[in-house]
Amino acid sequence: MISERPLLLTNARLIDPTNGRESHGGLLVRDGLIADLGPRIGYVTDATAIDCEGQVLAPGLIDMQAFTGEPGAAHRETLKTASEAAAAGGVTTIVAMPDTNPVLDDPAFIDYVMRRARDTAIVNVIPAAALTKGLEGHEMSEIGLLKDAGAVAFTDAGRSVTNAQVMRRALTYARDFDALILHHVEDPDLVGQGVMNEGEFAARLGLPGIPREAETVMLERDMRLVRLTGGRYHAAMISCADSVEIVKAAKARGLPVTCGVSINNLALNENDIGDYRTFLKLSPPLRHEDDRQAVIAALAEGVIDVIVSDHNPQDVETKRLPFAEAAHGAVGLETLLSAAIRLVNAGDITLPQVLRAMSTRPAEILGLPGGRLERGAPADLIVFDPDSPYVLDRRDLRSVSKNTPFDEARLEGQVTRTIVAGRIVFDRTTP
Repeated sequence: MISERPLLLTNARLIDPTNGRESHGGLLVRDGLIADLGPRIGYVTDATAIDCEGQVLAPGLIDMQAFTGEPGAAHRETLKTASEAAAAGGVTTIVAMPDTNPVLDDPAFIDYVMRRARDTAIVNVIPAAALTKGLEGHEMSEIGLLKDAGAVAFTDAGRSVTNAQVMRRALTYARDFDALILHHVEDPDLVGQGVMNEGEFAARLGLPGIPREAETVMLERDMRLVRLTGGRYHAAMISCADSVEIVKAAKARGLPVTCGVSINNLALNENDIGDYRTFLKLSPPLRHEDDRQAVIAALAEGVIDVIVSDHNPQDVETKRLPFAEAAHGAVGLETLLSAAIRLVNAGDITLPQVLRAMSTRPAEILGLPGGRLERGAPADLIVFDPDSPYVLDRRDLRSVSKNTPFDEARLEGQVTRTIVAGRIVFDRTTP
């Protein structure tokens, strides 16, 4: 995916999330890499020139949590449609979750996803492998072989490994292979029959609740196992104030721990569920406003490292049901950036901080070369207008499934162009 001619982007607001610096200037792409950038770039005779009209030019987003459908669930999403949705949302790299059919617990399946993505996807798709065989939580998968096959991390996706001995062994092996374990922190026994955040609002709706302790008990256990083993660990998504304190304490002790948060838990709270809106039935659930404010503050402080879309497409049959019976999940690739800009406009966090959490930090944690505006870095880039308003119509989404929690929401920050390895894969200016 390398452009035949150099690409010159001019008149841009350059934002480099690695250092938070902003400047006005241009950027030259040659052979799929950033060849030059800065305020004094002049005309390049053999380049295709594009005037960015003062819009933001930044590294492409890296989403560490997305379900991409293939193999086995093409009715919900495909690698092709997921990549098209990603490109429209400014996401240039997707980490594909392993909860497919078959589960990505064999090197041959990892190879299949990588080959299929090369053939059909327009953005980078890198697979995460199953942490345990069949996602069953009993037997650890072949971490070394799966990593050699191309797996970038190890996770049981939306399932937690409840057996502490299995998790201890996995962390030990991960340490020896310098592999990353990405864990969904939610104790299924404490979740029980719960379907939303436990509290007054759940009681008023007559719905069984999920206590915050379902998250914090599992997270606290994992921190102790990380201290015991020294394995690299990433809590996929935390959602409450108590979890923030647990992660902060672990980092203060120097443990190799990072964590993420879903854009849904940053932008929405339990009250948005309203009259049983199943598109907002999520895992982890939307929490109280106090918890939402706590995770926003933790993101601004750097305790929370990354923002993820938690892209989880569900079809009509699994969402058009009573709230308690509906499946968890929402699509999020196309709305990730716009929803995050809500936080910027509210004054909760700066735009460079948001971009860092969605590009630089994911790249650092996963060991990828992107997420920065530097000479020699991959030319995975986005151009967007952070002040461009629009009303989201789910019928316009490129995902196969349309279960967005932001349907009919007023948003800002539409992506104008998305560039992968120097090639324009999305251009909103072209009809």
